[in-house]
Amino acid sequence: MLQTFDQARLAAAGPQDLSDALEEGAIVFFPRSPVPLPSTEDLEFFRVELPNLLKLKNISYHPEAGHVSGLDAADAATAERVQRVLTRVSDDIGHFLQSKMPGLTRDWTVGTCSFRPIQEKGRNLKPHASNELIHIDAGAYGATNGDRILRFFINVNPSEDRVWASKGTFPDVYRRHGDAAGVRVARPSAKYLQKRPLDHLRTGLLKGVAALGLPKAQVLDSSPYDRVMRRFHNYMKDTPAFQQDSQGHENFRFPPFSAWMVFTDMVSHASISGQHALVHTSIVRLASCNKPELAPYNILRKSAA
Repeated sequence: MLQTFDQARLAAAGPQDLSDALEEGAIVFFPRSPVPLPSTEDLEFFRVELPNLLKLKNISYHPEAGHVSGLDAADAATAERVQRVLTRVSDDIGHFLQSKMPGLTRDWTVGTCSFRPIQEKGRNLKPHASNELIHIDAGAYGATNGDRILRFFINVNPSEDRVWASKGTFPDVYRRHGDAAGVRVARPSAKYLQKRPLDHLRTGLLKGVAALGLPKAQVLDSSPYDRVMRRFHNYMKDTPAFQQDSQGHENFRFPPFSAWMVFTDMVSHASISGQHALVHTSIVRLASCNKPELAPYNILRKSAA
């Protein structure tokens, strides 16, 4: 599942090598981050000072709104510094992905760039909020309508690995657990994934609200596909038997200052330990994929036909 792109392999990679690996369900791993890191001073500031100012579980830069969320009572200078650093990280990751995967990033939507300051191990969160439970991502930024969720991670902890667990790719997990999760639905056609009139009405209303200056309203959007994926996500996190099942289980360790990227709607994953990571999220168009038949949307359509 892990495909390693060291400097030599990355330099030799063609325009579809990385994107094909992602679409096939690989975690693409870079032993050293291929994008510039924030300065030593900024990283120390993030690791030491920001946890004391934390309002939410992550501190996130929202490019669509041009602001940072997650800080509690930060002064103007601190807020400006955080936004400057996260904006630069977001831009650098975006430029790297566009240069290495020009086809996949065509017409994409760049989402948040976040700093995760909290130790993942032992947080004792409710299941749906826990990163320690293996899951697939669903409903990022509202309705994806079958588009893909791409996340790029950098471990900026100077001494601790970030540890992940997985139980396999979406096709494997769906084959083993789709019936129990209630997401494998036998129907005469795949129209159950298509948006209905009420879905279109909600989308239109939320776009209107967003255009009036509330861009985060779009996270309330939904679609039949996203609801199926959310049901699968919740089943995974709510089912101890799934979490304890050893079939397909693998652990991965990401050392300090390494980076990795993955379609998190494709690869089941949990962050079981680690502190201090940068995370860039984007929505990749299904129409831009080179292997769309491997995407969860088309796997669900095929199984329902």
